[in-house]
Amino acid sequence: MTMPQERTHEVLHLIEPPEAPGADAALPVVFNLSDDNSPADVMDVLSLRPFASGEQPWSRSTRLEHVKADAPLRPDGARLVRVAREKGKESVLAEGDGWTLLTNRWKSGIAYVAVSAVTDELAESVLEACVKDATEPPKTDETSVEMGFWHMGSHGPVRSERAITADSWDDIRRNYTAPVAEALDAVMNLTRDEVAGRLLLLHGPPGTGKTTALRALARAWGDWCQADCVLDPEALFGTPSYLMEVAVGDDEDENRRWRLLILEDCDELIRGEAKQSTGQGLSRLLNLTDGMLGQGRDVLVAITTNEDLARLHPAVVRPGRCLAQIEVGRLTRDEALTWLDGSGVPPADVASDGATLAELVALRKGEQRPRSENAETAATGFYL
Repeated sequence: MTMPQERTHEVLHLIEPPEAPGADAALPVVFNLSDDNSPADVMDVLSLRPFASGEQPWSRSTRLEHVKADAPLRPDGARLVRVAREKGKESVLAEGDGWTLLTNRWKSGIAYVAVSAVTDELAESVLEACVKDATEPPKTDETSVEMGFWHMGSHGPVRSERAITADSWDDIRRNYTAPVAEALDAVMNLTRDEVAGRLLLLHGPPGTGKTTALRALARAWGDWCQADCVLDPEALFGTPSYLMEVAVGDDEDENRRWRLLILEDCDELIRGEAKQSTGQGLSRLLNLTDGMLGQGRDVLVAITTNEDLARLHPAVVRPGRCLAQIEVGRLTRDEALTWLDGSGVPPADVASDGATLAELVALRKGEQRPRSENAETAATGFYL
């Protein structure tokens, strides 16, 4: 019986030889490539050669969003060296007198541009020529807001920005029971000069509208605060370099706004046993909101959780730390009937103890969702 042969990966070694003896030369530069690497990977390596060897010791780079489809992202007269296209991405390697340029561009309108050059001034001027008039303002309307999204990528933290739908608070206020609506009134009307406390905590059962309220908050605070959603909060508080990049922000922006970091469903991070289960994550969260890391940083943190307040870590809910602690619960039966008025839903379909926002939306759509006797633990919610 003939056994299948195991596939072997051929490795290509790219070696940059040193200068002649006696010259002011750098050490040899060695790059390893295998047949697992794509053409775009090869171009990444080739773009680093002149910088790694010391031939072009200055480097400048930037990341762009909302890039115009017809933007060349390279100076006039640049010599194309390599072009690689793969699904959703185009990579271009170009060069000129004393400089080398790599551009990675995605169909989503995001681009990464890196320049190495013989002088810092040349690197800066080439980069400026690449990005000049390359982007356009995001298309938004009164019903949307620009929100950033953070995640840890293969080469470090990545932030992308897109417009999301966000109702005004006045339009959705009726989605919340009276005490919750009054508490959210105060939060929605805050200004940057009235911020006291850096942590906003929304807790309660699934489907009660916590995320919907945060979208409205991002819109209400849009003039003075940039909302960013962290997609991997466990990685954020588990990786100091990631946390530093998110917390420090852009110090060069003279007109920088406050930033609201939104962390959804962070039960493990803030519950009572968090110190044991998440290691330093809880400590770093507290340090960001009320510690050395947060000093001088205009950063607010909004957390949603399905946990009961009694199960949360006492350090999270201690007086003075929270901008607000709001339990977002079910609407009463009378409030639910008012919400459904005119929808044609029979009053008998509304439970005696009221309903969550998700249940009301389902009833209005004609989705008769049976309620479990243990609704709080069985419900999955609609991520409202």
